[in-house]
Formats: sequence, C-alpha cells, structure tokens
Amino acid sequence: MSIPTRYRRVLDEVAAACEQCGRDPSEVRVVAVSKTVGADGVAEALAGGARDFGENRPDQITEKAAAFPEATWHFIGNIQSRRIPDIVGAASLIHSLGSLRHGQRIDEAAARLGKVQDVLVEVNVSGEESKGGVAPDEAGGLVRELAALPHVRVRGLMTMAPRGDAAADRAAFEGLARLADDIRATLPPDKADAFDELSMGMSEDWPAAVSAGATIVRIGRAIFSDDFE
Repeated sequence: MSIPTRYRRVLDEVAAACEQCGRDPSEVRVVAVSKTVGADGVAEALAGGARDFGENRPDQITEKAAAFPEATWHFIGNIQSRRIPDIVGAASLIHSLGSLRHGQRIDEAAARLGKVQDVLVEVNVSGEESKGGVAPDEAGGLVRELAALPHVRVRGLMTMAPRGDAAADRAAFEGLARLADDIRATLPPDKADAFDELSMGMSEDWPAAVSAGATIVRIGRAIFSDDFE
C-alpha cells in the first residue's frame, strides 16, 4: 500500500472515530510523523494530501522544512538548548516544551526572528520515568510562566500514553483533557482563547485520544510503514 493511500486511510479512520463519539472531524488534525522517511516519503505524503508533518530531530526538521516550505512542520522531540534557534526557525508548533529555561530560550530565538512561537507543554500524565514532560501538578504553573513571555504562545498540552495498556491509555488522555480544562480556567481571557490544543495519540492508540478530546494526533507508522497493520 502506498504512502498516499495509507494517509487517506488514516484520515477516513479518524473521521469515522470522530463521528462515533459525536465530534466534527475538522476538530482533529493529523500530523504525519515523517522521522523515518526521507524527502521522497514526504513528497509522497504531500501528494496524498498531507500538510502537517512531525519531526523529532533538529537536523531533520530544518532540512525538510527548507525542502518543503509549503508544509507545516511540528517539532515533537526532546529539546536541546543549543538547537533551539534551529527548531524555532523551522517549526510552526513545538510539542515538547517541558521547562521555563527552554521556554525563555525559545522566546529569545523567536524575538530574533520576529515571530511568536506556538508551543505545547509536555505533561507526563502517566508518571513513567521513561517519559518526558512535567508532572501534572507542575503544568499549570509552567503554562502561566510561559504565557508571560512576549514571543511564546502556549497553545495547549501534549502527552504520551503508556504503551500496550488500553485502560492506561484512556486514563492518560482523559487526565490530560481534564488538566487542560483546569489550567484554561486560570488564564486571562486572551491566553485562554489560544489554549485550545491537545496533542495526544499515536498510531497504536489514537482512537482513545480522539474520544478523550485530542485536537492533534501524531501518526507515523500507520502512514509510513509497510509493517503496520
């Protein structure tokens, strides 16, 4: 099956899942996680209708964003301080912000480029040591600190669920949605209006994320891998 065919199949499946839980399919954006493919794979996905792509390495997002400026690029990987200028130069949305220090560096880099950088705060809802992000009880304070930076716009939250446990997946996604509602209620109206994104769900668990309120799902293997069923 070709990359365009797999991408369109994912879109159809996301639309069906939205309708099943009473949501408008337009509320959920599919980010094609292209970290395992090169320029040819991105070009195929673009031909199939994909417009949002996710990368987890600074080198890859800068190269691919330069090659495909018509696409919208998302940074979903661990943030390294020294690579923040590169990330800010290429990314429309940074999904994985987990510290004020990195937020301040992003603010500085965005100011130099004359842009306001959209970010999501990564939250470790499951509490797994292997997962990045801040603890849920620290997320609200970090969002409010970041919201005070003039060149950073906090758009919402991101999380990764435990793998292989459907009940834990649902609990993580529903927990992130509740946390986002709680944080939004503490923000000034202008900041609260912009705080409208929930990035959660990948190839294996996105249906539970959509049911819980995801606005962005990050799909890699189901689009780019021949091995995914």
